[in-house]
Amino acid sequence: MKTKYFLYARKSTEDEERQVMSIEAQLVELEEYAKREKLEIAERFIENKSAKKPGREVFNKMVAKINESNEAFGLLAWHPDRLARNSVDGGQIIYLIDLGKIAALRFPTFWFEPTPQGLFMLQVAFGQSKYYSDNLSENVKRGIRQKLRRGEWCSYAPIGYSNNLKTHNIEPDPIKSKIIAKAYEEYSNGNHTLKTFARRLSFWGLTSRSGKLLAKSVIVRMLKNKAYLGIITRNGESYAGSFPPIVLQATFDLVQQVLKQKSHPRHSKHSHNFAFVGLM
Repeated sequence: MKTKYFLYARKSTEDEERQVMSIEAQLVELEEYAKREKLEIAERFIENKSAKKPGREVFNKMVAKINESNEAFGLLAWHPDRLARNSVDGGQIIYLIDLGKIAALRFPTFWFEPTPQGLFMLQVAFGQSKYYSDNLSENVKRGIRQKLRRGEWCSYAPIGYSNNLKTHNIEPDPIKSKIIAKAYEEYSNGNHTLKTFARRLSFWGLTSRSGKLLAKSVIVRMLKNKAYLGIITRNGESYAGSFPPIVLQATFDLVQQVLKQKSHPRHSKHSHNFAFVGLM
């Protein structure tokens, strides 16, 4: 009986796989390869997810179908690293070959046949994929640590700042930075609830992407964000940023006191009025 094939194409949205051929390109190449080699494709499985860890829904669905079937299937993919970048998924593929559930593996870029030598080469390919993934991850972490030591912001800029692609850092936005500074000053007076403050921010143009009032949790995070002091906080550690602060330390401290008092109104009922008597 002629072996039928499951076609599997995968690309992660993660930066580390930005060099990998797109899913559309993989499909075109695999369809042409199947036509040249006269391979019958029984089903196509397409996934947008990293293979660094087990748990891919589409991959697991394909493996389950292979396990439950009474006939052996072949697998067609662009490269072994499309199937697995971790030892668990790679081990599943090899075990299914040992059981005779997978009759063949075909790759346009990699030779394989179900022999002891072929299985050894496949294990090496899966191992190389895992090593590449682990090594790349460590390189990324090392790069982030170096950026932090230089005081550079490592992600998307918080409200009030903008990312500078030339310096690979953040800088105060000409308009929004002034709004953030004004927002801190106004909230420090203690006259706002988070609800009234959301309306105030909306008046200044700070809303959600859909144009709605900012959620209370978003406002609290904004009012506690030490980035506005020029400080980077990551994994519980603080680093001096090389970008200008937007908010004065004294104003920031006052805001933290207001937030604390408003989160415990009963305990601060008698102290709330005189804590900021000089500012009222």
